[in-house]
Amino acid sequence: MATLLLVDDEPNILSALRRVLLARDDFGDAPDYQIHLFTSPQEALQASEHEHFDLVLSDYRMPEMSGVAFLTDFRYLQPDCIRIILSGMTDLQGLIAAINEVEIYRFLPKPWNDFELRSTIAGALRYQHLLLENQRMADELRTMREQSTRQEDELRRLEAEMPGITKVRWGPDGSVLL
Repeated sequence: MATLLLVDDEPNILSALRRVLLARDDFGDAPDYQIHLFTSPQEALQASEHEHFDLVLSDYRMPEMSGVAFLTDFRYLQPDCIRIILSGMTDLQGLIAAINEVEIYRFLPKPWNDFELRSTIAGALRYQHLLLENQRMADELRTMREQSTRQEDELRRLEAEMPGITKVRWGPDGSVLL
């Protein structure tokens, strides 16, 4: 189950987003999302100190703080969370700031297209899953390399103490030569 954080100063927008995101698809399947709604970016930040979120969707223009400022603060709390901005404004400088400072995954316009919104959320969550899986595999590879290095160091130490102990000499008939 993915946990989504939606932040917009308009409660009606939040209700509409929740309705769209939890709607059943053409096959009758509903997405498995747990959705948290906040009209206050400050309250959303407080919640994010205790609750893990997979994806955050924030309005760009809010009276309390901008979406970029909110996502900047949020990013320090949860750097692996996918960040998306939703806005009715097409402020090019703000969009550039969002991309460069906050590393948003996508910028969605208001009014949104329901299919595009659902597709973007699903794609973002798949992308996040791949990033986290790649990170897990890289960590596992580092651990294996460290273990291999320790084993190689131990073999060198043993070979220095007792030359020939780490090498096996085979006879022509497959026997071990001493």
